[in-house]
Amino acid sequence: MEAKHGPRSLAFAGRAIAVELRDTPAGQREVVLHPGAVAVLLRDELGRALLVRQHREGPGSPLWEIPAGVLERGEKPLAAAKRELREETGLTAHRWRYLGTIYPTPGYSTERTYVFLASGSQGTPAARQEVDETRFFTPEEIRRLARSGRGDAKTLAALALAEHLPWSKPA
Repeated sequence: MEAKHGPRSLAFAGRAIAVELRDTPAGQREVVLHPGAVAVLLRDELGRALLVRQHREGPGSPLWEIPAGVLERGEKPLAAAKRELREETGLTAHRWRYLGTIYPTPGYSTERTYVFLASGSQGTPAARQEVDETRFFTPEEIRRLARSGRGDAKTLAALALAEHLPWSKPA
């Protein structure tokens, strides 16, 4: 695992901006310039969502999330979504629907993530590229992942956009 997910240098391009924070002196923040990304909510015939497990540098551990990735220069979002699904899981889907666009980290990044719903896949998903594992989850299992700190925001946003996330009463 260490060899696959060891430390590496990360490229960063940003700009410092002045920020007025309530009841504090003006500060500075870095803004990460991001080319944009796509995320794919692939549902099976039982309504479960396909998640991939991969190591994430931020939390320093693996997270379960929907397949996603960065747009390549000049690439259209739908083409990128199809590419990412194939690269991360080996699957293709027959039906695609655009769900919406989210800003996953607007406090420090320009990243816009285009979210798609996919269905009609065939075959068995297999972990590929940087993915450690793939499997289908029910919405309730995904909610438990989020509550335990092993899920991510784009997955919850995609489920909400697809009206697939079961709502619960506040704790």
